[in-house]
Amino acid sequence: MKTRPHNDRQVLEVSRRGILVGAAGLSFGFAFQLAPQAAAQSGPLTFNAFVRIAPNGTITIVSPAIEMGQGVNTSLPLIFAEELDADWSKVVIETAPVAEVYNHPVRQTQVVVGSLTIRGYWMAARTAGAQARQMLIEAAATQLGVPASELKTEPSLVVHGTSGRKLPYGEIAAAMKLPEKLPDIKPDQLKPVANFRLIGADIPRIDIAEKSTGRMIYAIDVRVPGMVYGTIARSPVRGSGPVSFNREELKGLPDIIEAVAFDHGVGIVGRTVEAVFSARSQLKAQWRAAPGSNTDSDTAMQIALDRARDPKVQGVIGRSAGDIAAAFVAAAKVHSSEYMTDYVYHAQMEPHACVASVEAQSVEVWSGTQWPTQARDEAAKATGLGKEQVKFHLMQMGGGFGRRVSVEYVIDAIMLSKAVGKPVKMLLSREDDVATGRLRPMTAQRIDVALDNAGKITGWRHRIAADTVVPYLYGKGRLEAQKGVDHIVMAGAEMPHYDISAMTAEHIYEERGIRTAAFRGIGAGHNNFAIEAVIDELARAAGKDPVDYRLMVLKDPRAKKIIEHVAGMADWKKKRDGRGLGVAFAKLGTAQTGFSVAGTVVEVSIEASTGKLAIHNLWCAVDVGLPVQPRNVIAQIEGSLLYALGSALKERVTIKGGAVEQQNFHDYELIRQSDVPPMHVEIVRSGDIPMPVGELSISGVIPAISNAVFTLTGKRLRHAPFSPDRVKAGLA
Repeated sequence: MKTRPHNDRQVLEVSRRGILVGAAGLSFGFAFQLAPQAAAQSGPLTFNAFVRIAPNGTITIVSPAIEMGQGVNTSLPLIFAEELDADWSKVVIETAPVAEVYNHPVRQTQVVVGSLTIRGYWMAARTAGAQARQMLIEAAATQLGVPASELKTEPSLVVHGTSGRKLPYGEIAAAMKLPEKLPDIKPDQLKPVANFRLIGADIPRIDIAEKSTGRMIYAIDVRVPGMVYGTIARSPVRGSGPVSFNREELKGLPDIIEAVAFDHGVGIVGRTVEAVFSARSQLKAQWRAAPGSNTDSDTAMQIALDRARDPKVQGVIGRSAGDIAAAFVAAAKVHSSEYMTDYVYHAQMEPHACVASVEAQSVEVWSGTQWPTQARDEAAKATGLGKEQVKFHLMQMGGGFGRRVSVEYVIDAIMLSKAVGKPVKMLLSREDDVATGRLRPMTAQRIDVALDNAGKITGWRHRIAADTVVPYLYGKGRLEAQKGVDHIVMAGAEMPHYDISAMTAEHIYEERGIRTAAFRGIGAGHNNFAIEAVIDELARAAGKDPVDYRLMVLKDPRAKKIIEHVAGMADWKKKRDGRGLGVAFAKLGTAQTGFSVAGTVVEVSIEASTGKLAIHNLWCAVDVGLPVQPRNVIAQIEGSLLYALGSALKERVTIKGGAVEQQNFHDYELIRQSDVPPMHVEIVRSGDIPMPVGELSISGVIPAISNAVFTLTGKRLRHAPFSPDRVKAGLA
């Protein structure tokens, strides 16, 4: 198996002919058109937009989703290849160009978000692979002069069982003519899961060698003829822009070509990266006032907490079930609790980079983005050209985590190229990437729980005071269409796995003028902290073991099983001197797509003199349905555990005067190798459909740590991250 970039000279003809396949209440749609091909092909035969087979047997699979570190450029082609019955050693993988035919079947746009790539393409990819296999069987039947019903396939071979004759796929493709109509593949005609030989096996990722040896090419590595370099100094405060700046002084610096004011910032272009960044350091700008110019995160947190407490402050109901008012009227007791989380920066390894070359009748772009369709469309708008005049080279992303859903860096590169009439590589320094980061919202949360005389949960009211994300990311129209529900902020606030008959989750808007974005795990990272910490509080109040209590109040069999499993992994009942264990349940998905579930247990100790937390072990059991690549699933879970550990212990953005105070990784501290505990991850298999993976373990870490500290000390940490000063204050 090999990989290569998409050949932009190849044209795939796309029609609106649709294939709709239903699964788990979802509709999936791909549109294919058969390309006319003559017999005796000298080159590859194109079966559909995803599969080509050359006479020498090489099978090219076009992967429709862009890779950002989760391994989808291996996992997705595996699904096509499984149903095609391809010999994996003969497979070459290409990254799809930006085109409607490669749209995500659920999102209806080319986008990688929400850990929904494999789940979303699952049935459509299987169907496309099965169609190509069926066409090969029918062509082989004609070539062998036997009924198609007598034929079967082995890896890259069509076999006639009676005579033992075998035809390689390449030989069939070289001689066959495509049918006028694609075969109609029903779900029951797909390969039984029990017969899978690629899916579920530990097939190595295709990008390991290139990434391990530094040969992988990212946007930051691209060079094109005549290229110069640029950067954008965005205004420190969202919605602001330059009133004036020292343009002539900057233009007079060595190797600087241009310095230009835009509505949102100042662009600097030069002949070398060093010259551009040196000029950036000498920028003196006066910025106009903006709505967030006076925001102070410490003050804003207290305001948000006061508003979350005040029942007169009404928010937008984002999640609800049952009669919540009646539940609280009838309650024998109400338990109330509050939790807080700070702003967090994505800290993707590759700061934003994009190469753009604008000409009179075309624009060419090289960039990594989670939303290729949006990037192409915005490039067209920025240049006044048609979408067909945008040539977009999709590059690997050096980390995304939700940050690269926003595509403003692509537009910045285009504007710089227009300003100087040359190809420009736009680069942000880490300092500017931090200063203008789009952050996970800051939250203040209050949960009120109604209990009956027996201590059973009868009502759950969750109030989340937080910035909005949807209008800033998708536009105000999207929020209005969703009746004010910010699905990014509210993600994870639903509680379908718990036996709670009445619940609401309410978003109290806190419009602070801060740049916000979806963050890995989206809302679940902060919402599940509060939920699982409160579940732990209820267990302690009831005099129950936290694991036993969860098994009592969970109603979903998969959720119960995952908590039992992780408790067994951690030897939960074992006493540990000077250390405490905490447990948390987590889920990822929606009622429409289905949920993956996880159980997390953390073992902690505290250095009393400093307040520093030490994490000694992390156990995590996950049920992701059918794991397409089990070892890659474990790797993704481990990566998410570490990512969450950073926001649990150290990562925090503070705002003064509307601007980010942190500058780089010296004051926005990430976890270090010395902070990394032994991690123990196990997969609990259930079902025959893959469920979301990449963000699953994000939301269990923070509550598990908080719960572990309570086990150890009897004191509860309520404000993440749990920095040493906060720990010391919490234990006082």
